[in-house]
Amino acid sequence: MNDTVIDVLTAICLLGGALMSVAAGVGLLRFPDLLARMHAATKPQVLGLLLFLLAIGLQMRSWVLVPVLMVCWIFMLLTVPVSAHMVGRAGYRTKHMRRDLLSMDELDEVVEKAANKRAPDRNPTERPDET
Repeated sequence: MNDTVIDVLTAICLLGGALMSVAAGVGLLRFPDLLARMHAATKPQVLGLLLFLLAIGLQMRSWVLVPVLMVCWIFMLLTVPVSAHMVGRAGYRTKHMRRDLLSMDELDEVVEKAANKRAPDRNPTERPDET
């Protein structure tokens, strides 16, 4: 390929990755609760990293670098959902979210049942933050 074409593709990938990072930052500042901020932090991050890695691969022009870049991206794909799940779970259990923004809370019944198993003498209609 022509050097100019590769440089233009690299610039497009870098700009796209930068825009994804900016979108994640704006989402972290503007979204109202933990779950929405967590979504804003994880979704654009994976695509932004892919675009940055593509830019690196295009600019370096070495096939030896491709497996390293793929391992980096696959590691990100595996760790981001797990960490987001753990942050969301911790936020849910510690009441750091706005329940009024949820359209349906399917986890409430499961958490209540688990809490009642641990403390059977507690009133089942009583919330842990009301004690």
